[in-house]
Amino acid sequence: MKLGLLDVSWSPLKKFTATATTLALLSGCANGEASATADNNEGKANSNNNQTKISRDADINVAYIVLDDSGFSDLASYGSEIATPNMDWLADNGLRYNNFHVNPTCSPTRSALLTGRNHHAVGMATVANFDLGSDYPNKRGQINPEAATIAEVLGEQGINNYALGKWHLSPSHQATQAGPYHNWPLGKGFDRFYGFLEDSTDQFKPEMVNDNTFVDVTDEEDLHLSEVIVDQANQYVTDHVSINAEKPFFVSLNFGAQHQPVQVPDEYIDMYKGKYDQGWDVIRKERFERQKELGIIPEDAEFVDRNPDVQPWDELTQDQKKAFARFQEAYAGFLTHTDEQIGRFIDHLRSVGELENTMIVLLSDNGASPLGGENGSVNHTLTFNVMDQDMEQIMDQYDDIGTEKAKVEFPSGWAQVSNTPFKMYKATAYEAGIRSPLIVYNPIVIEDNGGVRDQYIHVSDITPTVYDLLGIELPKEVNGVKQMPLHGESFLDTFTDSSAEGKTTQYYEHNGQRAIYENGWKAIANHQLGQPFEEDIWELYHVEEDVTENNNLAKAKQKKLKQMQKQFDREAKKYDVLPMSDTGPDGFTSVPEDTLRAKSQFTFYPGMSHLPEGASPFTINNSHSITVPIDRESNSDEGVLVALGGYQSGYTFYIDDNRLVYEYNMGNAIYRVESDVEVPVGEATVAMEFQKTGDYQGNATLSINGDQVGKGEIAQTHPFKLSFEGLDVGKDLLYPVSPAYEEEGTFEFTGEIEKVEYDIQEN
Repeated sequence: MKLGLLDVSWSPLKKFTATATTLALLSGCANGEASATADNNEGKANSNNNQTKISRDADINVAYIVLDDSGFSDLASYGSEIATPNMDWLADNGLRYNNFHVNPTCSPTRSALLTGRNHHAVGMATVANFDLGSDYPNKRGQINPEAATIAEVLGEQGINNYALGKWHLSPSHQATQAGPYHNWPLGKGFDRFYGFLEDSTDQFKPEMVNDNTFVDVTDEEDLHLSEVIVDQANQYVTDHVSINAEKPFFVSLNFGAQHQPVQVPDEYIDMYKGKYDQGWDVIRKERFERQKELGIIPEDAEFVDRNPDVQPWDELTQDQKKAFARFQEAYAGFLTHTDEQIGRFIDHLRSVGELENTMIVLLSDNGASPLGGENGSVNHTLTFNVMDQDMEQIMDQYDDIGTEKAKVEFPSGWAQVSNTPFKMYKATAYEAGIRSPLIVYNPIVIEDNGGVRDQYIHVSDITPTVYDLLGIELPKEVNGVKQMPLHGESFLDTFTDSSAEGKTTQYYEHNGQRAIYENGWKAIANHQLGQPFEEDIWELYHVEEDVTENNNLAKAKQKKLKQMQKQFDREAKKYDVLPMSDTGPDGFTSVPEDTLRAKSQFTFYPGMSHLPEGASPFTINNSHSITVPIDRESNSDEGVLVALGGYQSGYTFYIDDNRLVYEYNMGNAIYRVESDVEVPVGEATVAMEFQKTGDYQGNATLSINGDQVGKGEIAQTHPFKLSFEGLDVGKDLLYPVSPAYEEEGTFEFTGEIEKVEYDIQEN
């Protein structure tokens, strides 16, 4: 049954006014104080035992809930007009931290969260898609065994561990049906896993893994990724408490939301119809003022200018205003839908008697993303290949925005709104990239329900805090491997003491973007791609007084800046930040020689499971051939021989109407080559050979039994990433690459395929 936002029957508490924020929203009220509330006494269970001293309790359950690419201001409890009543309930019955920091992108944050260490030191200096090889041991896209995850440590204490949703902590080239599995969730201490391995996946037709097995969920009706991972989380909890209720559990619940593609059922988009017609300048200012009212930012915080790539709303065309408002309606609906699923998880914990005994930690992995650019994007493959979409393309798909017919990334103007009150975006070391909401719910310890904490906290501090709460000492060895020390610091004292000390020093680095925080000061090095690091221009901010980084003191405080630069160098040496690199989207094209993807020849057999794109044969900017021996009983046998991708991008090799066809889908053009003769009945060997004629272009030649039967130009191919959908043999799962057979479903080949052979000639 699909849950409606106005249906109070699903509220996590009997006294919870589920519709308060929603009704305020729909009535035009933008007051963040109208968030959903509950009788605070319900959140104070067992608190009398912890009035002055925190007792360590190894029987407490722990749940991490991680949002993806959600900005600092997106939750109503952090200043937004978006309805998030369930997350607000956690805030009202727990603590909000307004000075909590993560790393600039997702994999580094997730590695620090799960290990309690800094991300460079554990091998995750950048996103897991980028394995830069042995020259960069801090950029192999995997967590080193010397840094055991919380699941591995808790497992040794007899605690069961469950992971759901996004993983993104193993190299993309390892996301194969045959492993290697040691960097998958079960290889990192989790007992069960249901989710996806890479950075993102379609919300309606996701590439899903159950434990160590890829599963096809395309036949499930009305499926949405956020819903199914919560369904499975609830199942894990039900099974656990039904069979072994005496043993605590740990749940890591990681949503694909709010990361692109922004996709959600239509009714959630409709909920915000017209809400954003006033534009991003007005909404950002409203959030800024609301944050002051809520105590999320200081009263004297300064309002920053628009980012350089953001146009004034009043200067946009009517088409731009119409499309951009629709983008934000979809994003807001997406977040409300996510909040609803979090409510289902909270409600389920309550229904099985575990809510009062569970510590819930909710955060976002980084700030909102600017990848949509000035116009936004309806095709995220083009975006990742640094190809903008013009307004004509956007308007052609206006009605598709937010649906399964588009892969949406919102415009950078709305990304700055999400990151209110800060300037810039995800992947930078400015506060917009690294300051995240953090809500901690723990009724056993926390008494100051609805309180706001302003201590400086880093994501690496969360797991040490859990160990502190549970009375767990980090083992000297895990799985026979000597462990590096924790880098994070417990902030457990802040649960009961609003004046407790926070962290004093924390460095940041991501693809050359650097920063160092120390005792209320922050220095930032702005790095341009390809520029020597020593030529970077440093900025200096007294963030204790200038929370929005509006006043650069680098010239006025040169001595202080030099002191901060030296501190960064010390931290960089201590935590294996060096060697640095400034990898851009070309990181997708790094294929180290010690990986399976580096092979020049591949042989796939019929029946092989779906293979994610990041582990598929590396054909980008390489001459290559695909050869398929087949057997057809009649000239009616047809279908897909091999396909990679979906309707937004990829390639497909198939037989249709007795002709051999190869299509390359750029996303903004489809190049088609068709045989000029029919494919013979019986045994035959069909092939496609792509020969480069220049960078990212070439000719495709078709042959049957060695004879050329067709040739055509492929004027443009993708420079960095082919698709967000993987490879299939004998059919085209998920979405079709070619519109020519979109009515045929998976268009499974009705003849027999002996094998599919790839031969890659590196150029």
